[in-house]
Amino acid sequence: MNIVIQKFGGTSVSSVESRNKIVEKVKNKKNEGKNPVVVVSAMGRKGQPYATDTLIDLIKDCKHTSSRDLDLLMSCGEIISSVVLATQLKDQGLDAIPLTGGQAGIITDNYFGSATILKVDTHVLENLIKEGKIPVVAGFQGRNEKGDITTLGRGGSDVTASILGEALQADSVEIYTDVDGIMTADPRLVPNAKVLSSIEYNEVFQLAEYGAKVIHPRAVEISMRANIPIYIKNTYNDSPGTLITNYNKLSVKKSIKNSIITGIAHILNVAQVTVQIKNNKTHFDPLFFTEIANKNISIDLINLFPNEKVFIIQHENIAILEDLLKQKNYDYKIIDHCAKVTIIGNRMRGIPGIMARIVSALSREGIEILQTADSHTTISCLIREEDVEIAVRVLHEEFHLG
Repeated sequence: MNIVIQKFGGTSVSSVESRNKIVEKVKNKKNEGKNPVVVVSAMGRKGQPYATDTLIDLIKDCKHTSSRDLDLLMSCGEIISSVVLATQLKDQGLDAIPLTGGQAGIITDNYFGSATILKVDTHVLENLIKEGKIPVVAGFQGRNEKGDITTLGRGGSDVTASILGEALQADSVEIYTDVDGIMTADPRLVPNAKVLSSIEYNEVFQLAEYGAKVIHPRAVEISMRANIPIYIKNTYNDSPGTLITNYNKLSVKKSIKNSIITGIAHILNVAQVTVQIKNNKTHFDPLFFTEIANKNISIDLINLFPNEKVFIIQHENIAILEDLLKQKNYDYKIIDHCAKVTIIGNRMRGIPGIMARIVSALSREGIEILQTADSHTTISCLIREEDVEIAVRVLHEEFHLG
């Protein structure tokens, strides 16, 4: 059916001028003989009238809000965007129709706030496409089998775009934002970071997982299993953007394909926890990590030794974890205000000397590495948060990513 999913983020739908840019993108697809299905986020960011965080603030002081009611409220931002954009498309001669996620056939479980999509009934969307209409779907949401509106968690509009792409067997998914594509590092830290013309599914999944705010990891996972290419593009210009696909299906520039490292990501506001077991006098409870999980605390960079257990947590979970550590009467040390910097690249697999280059580059700048972890395609270093900007820049330079 020549279907292309076009997803537009909050900044893209926040003004008449930016929505006019969207109209151009949609009209161009139509002129190419494609059938666009548009997915939209809520307008703008916190503080703007219809942004999701603004809607949440309306009831933040209320005592009797249920998760069901909160989802109903949070879904309004995307619904407003879908109606406003569909109306603007119609004013430009395009036959558009706004839909909630549920009306578009997205069926979820009952887990309000972070629902899992169970299935997509494509009947409505397929009929609209056959009639020549352009569906404008409210992202970030679906409905459960009782008909209640549910939301998909942060970044859920990306997930909506990918799941519709899979269900409709789309030719591609286009994610529009306010940058030219996926970059080798955060341009706020590295001014000479460059836009990647292409990247593998697994690499962009790792970038997103390790802190780069490019696309929701679940959205990448869905498109990867369906083998549908994703384009990350800029709403405000005609730059080609970044193509996310498999290299074996893509002819890429030799210089990019032969790069060992694809990009660098970082996560702030983490703390290193060291639990010390001195001279085997303290019994370490094997269920300790289960108890941490039961407190809804996620741990990472886990190193287990006979005399100490080392891991990291998010800063906001320190107080809860300390209470648990004190209950266990453990000796422990916490280093707060840390950051995890990760280099990512599928082609580093089996290449010797990568860790040596990282250590040398950071040491030259006097940056202390508190902990490391690696896989075949990633190497992460825990450092102090104050060193992040320098660390990302020197690693970017070390691996010639600029």
